[in-house]
This record gives sequence, structure tokens and C-alpha cells, in this order.
Amino acid sequence: MFEQTFKNIDDVLWKEAGCTTELDYTEQTSWLLFLKYLDDLEHEKSLEAELVGKSYRFILDEQHRWSVWAAPRKADGTVDHDNALVGDDLIDYVNRQLFPYLQGFKQRATSPDTIEYKIGEIFSEIKNRFQSGYSLRDALEYVDELRFRSQQEKHELSHLYEAKIRNMGNAGRNGGEYYTPRPLIRAMIRVVKPKIGDRIYDGACGSGGFLCESYDYLRQGKLTTKELETLQTNTFTGKEKKSLAYVIAIMNMILHGIDAPNIIHTNTLTENLSDIQDKNRFDVILANPPFGGKERKEIQQNFPIKTGETAFLFLQHFIKILKVGGCAAVVIKNTFLSNSDNASRALRQELLSSCNLHTILDCPGGTFIGAGVKTVVLFFEKGKPTQKVWYYQLDPGRNMGKTNALNDEDLQHFVELQATFAESEKSWLVDMADVDRATFDLSVKTHTEERNLHYENHKKLWMRSRHWMRKVRRS
Repeated sequence: MFEQTFKNIDDVLWKEAGCTTELDYTEQTSWLLFLKYLDDLEHEKSLEAELVGKSYRFILDEQHRWSVWAAPRKADGTVDHDNALVGDDLIDYVNRQLFPYLQGFKQRATSPDTIEYKIGEIFSEIKNRFQSGYSLRDALEYVDELRFRSQQEKHELSHLYEAKIRNMGNAGRNGGEYYTPRPLIRAMIRVVKPKIGDRIYDGACGSGGFLCESYDYLRQGKLTTKELETLQTNTFTGKEKKSLAYVIAIMNMILHGIDAPNIIHTNTLTENLSDIQDKNRFDVILANPPFGGKERKEIQQNFPIKTGETAFLFLQHFIKILKVGGCAAVVIKNTFLSNSDNASRALRQELLSSCNLHTILDCPGGTFIGAGVKTVVLFFEKGKPTQKVWYYQLDPGRNMGKTNALNDEDLQHFVELQATFAESEKSWLVDMADVDRATFDLSVKTHTEERNLHYENHKKLWMRSRHWMRKVRRS
């Protein structure tokens, strides 16, 4: 329905001098989509109010509504080109009037969880990159063809927007920071099994993939009005440091069906762990925190285990903010399992003693396009120490890359076996009694060698038993 419209918008952006990368394309598409969505939402709410004989108070002043400046219409419903701003007049209006007006909502909003606050936050963090008012006019008219008034329309738009995020991720390292392969996210959710009423958290939410996929998972089947309201208002919380990712996450969640997403624009790691109270904790954590970054000394002071590695600080944060009995699935660089520095060793010990690290999924190289590192997924429950760890070595049987990306079928076997911690040629159990207490080495390589030895011994015993059974039958 809308696929060609998205292509037309991309064509306009490709010709626009102010937009040079996939990140620019996604950023500019995002603010245009957001304002069109807001106009459709306001129109829908005003009609609903009219039907019950009530008046509706619009969020935006009339002159700044999409239907006035972006797509003015004649009486017959066609675009009024005579009164539509274009060229330098359009750019001047957007830069000097519209954006400053929208930025002001941040100060005028009653609280951070309102749509008004989100408007102010978004337009304080994003800028109009269109230099040509004629290109912007073309883009506005294409965006105006999109509609957000039915679940089917939102569903299609969410898929098209996800494709833009995926393309941004494939475009290079900077874009890849915001994109976790959706098949991997869906497998992590299927293992964790969140339910209605759980509070779900991602402290480094990027484009909001974990939260959006969790919403889709929980939205399946027939839900009561109360359950739907719980999903809308009291289930998902995300935090994101980077401005572009913050905007994309909000737009992504809106397209998936969350009207006022609880995404907070902040650096999660500036929060002192000792300040976290029970009321701040979450039932489920799903995350792929950034790794390879370095945090300043003053930020490291917020954590008991001092380290500059961003991912290790995030893991401490996740352990602390998870409720007792809560479940988590966190992507991390595979070297975390074996690094011999004091911080890594202390963090592994902390994880194993305070949580049941029941599953480690070993992902192949190329799972994350452009990342250039191997990763694992840690699945753990808080509140009791680890007794055994179930390892699964993911091997799709092909080299991973842009043209051979991970798919849901690749992870089906993992999800099925994980339900019972079944052992196979790709999976095995490691008892904590067999883990070196001096190093707490959990590396896949170390325990693969142990698994192979165990597997060979098991195979020999099985062969002997078969031989013995044959002898019994013959006698």
C-alpha cells in the first residue's frame, strides 16, 4: 500500500544536498512521519469527541498543524498548491517558526511521560536538513499520502520503517549501533517469555527493537481492554543517550502501536547504582548495550566494579535494576566470558553468585553487520546462584553477512532445545563445580573442549552398551 511512497521519499532525500547518508534519510523521514502521525491522531480524537458531544483541545496551535502548513486543502480535498508554502518561504517557516514552536513543548509540558514532552524533546534533538524548499515540498506531499488511522496501516508503516532502520544499520558502523537483528531479538523474547503485567526495560534501547518486538509478542491473541491499557501505559521503558536513536525509537514504537512511548533521553550510566530502589526495578530486561566504548572516571564511580568498558557497566546496571525473580537476556562481546582482567573476573563472579546464568547462546561472526566482533547472549534470572550453564553454539551453516543475514529459522532449533536444556551436538551443560574458581572462565572455547571430551566418552559408553546388548541377544 505505502511501499512506493517510501521509495519516493527516499528518492527526494537522495537528491537533497543536506542529506548524505542513510542516517540522514532516517532522521528526516522520522520527523516528517511524526508530524503526520500527530495530525492523524488529533483528527481521530477530535472526531471521537464530536461523536459524544464533547469538544477536543488540540495539542498544536492551528497555524502549526500539518493540515495547515504542510498539506493545505481545497474544498474538494485536493492539495491547495496556491496557498502551500514552497521554496525559501517553506524552509524559513520550518527553521524559524515551526521547530522553535515545537521545541517549546518541553518546557510547557506537565510531565515527561506526556506526548507534549515527547514533541519538545524530539524537536530539541533533531534538525531540519533540507536545504531546498522544493525538495521539502515534494517530501511533504509524499508523506501526506501515508495514513495512520487503522491497525493495518500502522502495521505496514512499521514494517517499512523497520526496513529503513535495517538499511541504516547495514550502511556502516554508525548505523549499525542502532540495529540488533530482529530474528535474534525474537528468539531472546521467546526464551524469556514476558507476560502481560511485566515491566520490560532496555537501558540502551537504540532504535527500540527489543521493546517493539516485545509489544508484538504480547499483543498476540485477544486481550481485554485493561490488558491493552497496561501494554500502552505501564509495560515498556527505554533509555537512550544518542539523539537520533532516541527519535527513531519513539517513532518506531508509535508505528508499532504505543501512542506515547516511555523512552527517556539520558545516559543510563550516569545513574548511581546505590540510588536504585525496589520501585525502580523491572521484571524483564532485554538489551544489547554498546561495547567497546570508554566511560570517564566520574561515571565509573557510580559502579562497585570499576571499568571503562561500557558494556560491563551496563551489565552491572542490569543486574542491579532487575527484580529478584526477574529474567534478563543481554547481548555482550564474547571476550567477556574469558577476559582475565580484574573487572571482568569480578563481574563474572558477581553474575554467577547473584543470578542464575542458565543459558549462553554463542553467536557466529557476522551476526551483527559491520560490527566485526563475536557476541554471546547471556540469559539469567536474579535471586539464586548459578548451578549449571547450558551452552548453545549457533551455526547457520553459512557465512553471515548483508546477503546472508540471520533469520528466524536459524534460531528455531536453539529455542526448542533451550526449553528443556537438551544436550546435542550443538548444546551442552556445564556444572559450576567444573568452572575454575580462580578465573571464573566461562568461555565457549574452554567448555567446548570439555563438552567434546564428555560427548566422546558418552558415545563410547553408548557403543559399548549396544555391543553388550547384541551379545545378550545372541546368547
